[in-house]
Amino acid sequence: MTPRWRATQAILATPVQDEEFEMRLPEMIRDHMPVMTLAAALVLAVSMNGPAAAGDATAGKAVFNSQCAMCHTIAAGGPNLLGPNLHGIVGRTGGTTKGYNYSPAMKAAGFAWTKEKLAAYLPAPTALVPGNKMPYAGLHQPQKVDDLIAYLDAQK
Repeated sequence: MTPRWRATQAILATPVQDEEFEMRLPEMIRDHMPVMTLAAALVLAVSMNGPAAAGDATAGKAVFNSQCAMCHTIAAGGPNLLGPNLHGIVGRTGGTTKGYNYSPAMKAAGFAWTKEKLAAYLPAPTALVPGNKMPYAGLHQPQKVDDLIAYLDAQK
């Protein structure tokens, strides 16, 4: 160890003796508590509902093309394939696409395809609607689910 390094260590190891700072610390905390509380609340809100929960429609298009396009179309007025056309799916009542032969389970499901409903359906289609005929094991990566939903929501 060089003498310069030893001197640096000695300076860093020396505790700061600032009585004025120590006396003012409770006052500084009290004065800044509202700001610190607001900052903590914002950090908590962002960590619970922030950017990680938001989907990326551009990434969602890639998910659609790799996971959905072999059975579904997305273009307005596009044909039904093995599955129904998904244009405008967000907000649509399940089992109502014209010209598509839905399973009795999907026809009877009676719910609208909200973002939340899609988030529950995509990872486990047969769990949400037992007896539906979609032959898909599910999309199990939460970010890809969010991205796909963002893409589907943009197709209106």
